[in-house]
Amino acid sequence: MHASAHPETQLAGTTAPETAPVSDSYRRTRHEAVWMGFVLSCLAMLPVLLAWTPQMTDYPSHLAGYKVMLDHGHDPFLTRYFLFKWEWTGNLGAELLMVPLTPLLGLEEAGRFIVAMIPFLSGMAIMAVEWSLRKRIGVGAILAFAMIWSPSLLMGFLNYSLSLAFALFAFAGWVRLEGWRWRWAVMVPVSFVVWICHVSGWGVMGVLMFGYEWSRRQSWLDWRPFLKPWPLIFPLLPMLLGMGANGKMSYGRWGVLEYKWGILYKSMRSYDQVLDITSLCLVLAVVAAALVIRRFDGRVGWAALILLILTLIVPRQIFGGDYADYRLSTAALMVACMAIDWPVPRWGLALAGLLFSVRIAVTSVVWFQDGQTAKQLIAALDHVPEGSRVATAVAIPRTQWLFGPFEHFGSFAVVRRSAMENSNFALPDVHMLSMRETRYRFNDPTQRILYSPSQRIDLRKFKPARHADYLWFIGTKKPVAVPDGARIVYATPNSFLARLPNAVDLANPADGS
Repeated sequence: MHASAHPETQLAGTTAPETAPVSDSYRRTRHEAVWMGFVLSCLAMLPVLLAWTPQMTDYPSHLAGYKVMLDHGHDPFLTRYFLFKWEWTGNLGAELLMVPLTPLLGLEEAGRFIVAMIPFLSGMAIMAVEWSLRKRIGVGAILAFAMIWSPSLLMGFLNYSLSLAFALFAFAGWVRLEGWRWRWAVMVPVSFVVWICHVSGWGVMGVLMFGYEWSRRQSWLDWRPFLKPWPLIFPLLPMLLGMGANGKMSYGRWGVLEYKWGILYKSMRSYDQVLDITSLCLVLAVVAAALVIRRFDGRVGWAALILLILTLIVPRQIFGGDYADYRLSTAALMVACMAIDWPVPRWGLALAGLLFSVRIAVTSVVWFQDGQTAKQLIAALDHVPEGSRVATAVAIPRTQWLFGPFEHFGSFAVVRRSAMENSNFALPDVHMLSMRETRYRFNDPTQRILYSPSQRIDLRKFKPARHADYLWFIGTKKPVAVPDGARIVYATPNSFLARLPNAVDLANPADGS
């Protein structure tokens, strides 16, 4: 590969295309594209606005963690069941935002506001990068919108998704401030902001800025690209001091190569397998075409290549978080789209916007429908006394394409009833939230019941129910048996709540401790 210092650097051995005369039609298209990008950024919030509550897999457990975090020991039941230890670590984006927002909006509305703002900010950040590089909004940027609702965002990785948006803004600033002697003074605090949102976003930011500088090197022996991003390195200091850094890493127990292939072809996974695979093929086709006709900007393209390589070599679990590599596969695809420097007429921009519009429409419909189901499920908590112990059992097919929104839904028992519940992220030395009770495990993933099509679900064997007052089952596959003595007090087509015979008398909070 060769790249020059020319501002229109190309990737993969290509050279910058000759500058063509700019027509009046193209000038009008550039103005319209800016408005199109803003409208699509607003449209990105639509699923959150339509759904009863954000239908992300992990979202209810995050909300439960925020409630315990903000309670400060005032709720006797939360204090009885949970511990919360603040740590300054690279995974605090939404937590810090919840502190001022919750008194203004309330816990659940503050969470909804944050979820809505993440896709909007992501869209605006894509536009900021595109404008900083080219002073226009092109087809690549519009195509990149299709990666905003990534698997990471749909799973509920709020801090990472927020940090990625801020990383793109930071990269846009890096480009715009090039040549200014005090750029480093801006980027040092910016790097801490991105890092404290999430360490993976900080890593993506570093890759973007290194790739930009690498594209402008004078030769393969030019060492300056390795030194220029030095203002970004200072968050390494708290990590080296062990401030919240979990050094455990894992590639998984088996099938690493199969898993790595899976996160590549599932990089646009959402709710419809045919649509998602088709979308991926279309995006890759446009990227490949841009490479062939030398319309691929190395100032961003090198970062896309590095992120793809990192997707293949980074462990699945790192710094205590899961899917560290899966987060990068969609980021690599998004950055590759932003590297496309291909002036197209209005219809080309419209086609790129259509892909995002179709995908956001599907997500909005699914979220609205799942939100209606969630409203039925949440009514079960009307039958749960405050401070109860609730064992949630969620039946999950072993193989499914869509993201199930109810895997952590039981955490609403913490949010609404200050209950002890078993689907929360509450592992010591991994999460700031932990359980006071350590004699038995009562946290994620004990709520999950993975089943095959021919498998029978027998809840008499469900261990968390032995330590609970209520059993809350959620799933479309009906169990063949419930614990002996359980009495169903509420049911929907997809769930039931059963009072267990070992339920304690909550009139005496000390009972059953």
